[in-house]
Amino acid sequence: MQILESYLAGRWIRGTGEGQALLNPATEAPLAAASSEGLDLAAALEYARNTGGPALRALSFAERGALLQCMADALQEARDELLALNMQNGGNTRSDAKFDVDGAIATLLAYAELGAALGAGKFLVDGEGIQLGRSPRFHGQHLSVPRHGVAVHINAFNFPAWGLAEKAAAALLAGMPVLSKPATATAMAAHRAMQVIAEAKILPEGALQMLVGSPRDLPALLGAQDVLAFTGSGATGERIRALPNVIRHSVRVNVEADSLNAAVLGPDVEARSDMYELFVKDVVRDITQKAGQKCTAIRRILVPRGLLGAVREDLVEMLGATKVGDPMNEETRMGPLASEAQLKDVLSGMERLASEGERLAGNPTRISEKGYFVSPGLFEIDDGKAVHEHEVFGPVASLLPYIDNPAAIVARGNGGLVCSLYSEDSAFIEQAVAGLAPWHGRIYLGHPKIELSPGPGTVLPQLVHGGPGRAGGGEELGGRRALSFYLQRVALEGSRPVLQSLAKEGTA
Repeated sequence: MQILESYLAGRWIRGTGEGQALLNPATEAPLAAASSEGLDLAAALEYARNTGGPALRALSFAERGALLQCMADALQEARDELLALNMQNGGNTRSDAKFDVDGAIATLLAYAELGAALGAGKFLVDGEGIQLGRSPRFHGQHLSVPRHGVAVHINAFNFPAWGLAEKAAAALLAGMPVLSKPATATAMAAHRAMQVIAEAKILPEGALQMLVGSPRDLPALLGAQDVLAFTGSGATGERIRALPNVIRHSVRVNVEADSLNAAVLGPDVEARSDMYELFVKDVVRDITQKAGQKCTAIRRILVPRGLLGAVREDLVEMLGATKVGDPMNEETRMGPLASEAQLKDVLSGMERLASEGERLAGNPTRISEKGYFVSPGLFEIDDGKAVHEHEVFGPVASLLPYIDNPAAIVARGNGGLVCSLYSEDSAFIEQAVAGLAPWHGRIYLGHPKIELSPGPGTVLPQLVHGGPGRAGGGEELGGRRALSFYLQRVALEGSRPVLQSLAKEGTA
């Protein structure tokens, strides 16, 4: 059995003890083990601050972007290997594995391109200069410069490759070193990606490190110049934000947590129309893709009461036809959940939904003796509490009829990453967007004439990813916007020629 080592302070090092076992969720066979016990986490952070940080800050945006290009090229070379690990250790079908690995490569390439566009500067010029008094020589200018700390990234189990890449791309381009901590249960793809990058000697020493196993007290070791980006449960995010050092030092924390994403079918849509068919297709894909283990997956399906019967019939038929099984089988369309803990959480969550409404599809128990398999679940709920408060992180969604103002129903979820809207009625769209926007980080306006749309569940590097309230209140990606989390904005005031000379050294 493989023992995963951490990459800290420029070398691979094994933790002590037995560690946590990593399994094949389709067979429950052990694949590897990982432990962080005995590792000097404080030393790893200092190595990033004192070695990786200065090396990155000495480079221009274009030079940092070139490093991201090399990372993308290296991962592309190892793509087939990463796909196989995603399937074995993550329970992903090949299509779902591509979603993760190709997404990682594409995100690195997007930020490499941004780096080239930002050019030879080493910091960002923030806005136009400002005359501050009667004298035109008294001038003000905002700049954004790299922070002198380390970016700790604690990632979720569902996207091991993409989670590593999407956070690291922004931090490295901004000039901040990274210590990445993948979720242990599915860490094999992320670990191999780190091996590939380290073996290629792409990055300066200390620019990118990886800790496998438990994070232990890693968040408690952060200081005023450090940042922490966390993806996971809202409860864990709350604990991180409440740490004494986080409060004392005002450590920047970005949290992406639970999200009861919704899909809304407009009252103007007719059954079996192109818009209707797109809506049903997107909903089914989001329920079953990666076994519903996506932070952007549709959890609540809002339809006009008059279309309830048609939507119910079509969703039940399509979900029932989904072939669930070993992802190594080419005929499989949905693999297992990622772990036994996930299986227990999903089965428990379905019980809560069943207490509020009718089960339309899905088995209430696991569907095989070996492997963490469940069938896609669909519930019809006229009114309830759990459906708006508890995310079942699996292939499960609820069908909710509405008469008017669906945005008010969606808002009961108290914040989400994405809401998708399907309508051709401009007045309805305008009203719905106005009601939905304050509660979401992204709104997807579906339309059948959009060619090759990835659907609402795909996170794109050009647009922000995050959401208010229950979704964590954080924000990642969004092109250049992603850099702001890793930069410190500073206001300069003084002689206009001096400030203009400084601004020329940066990039607008």
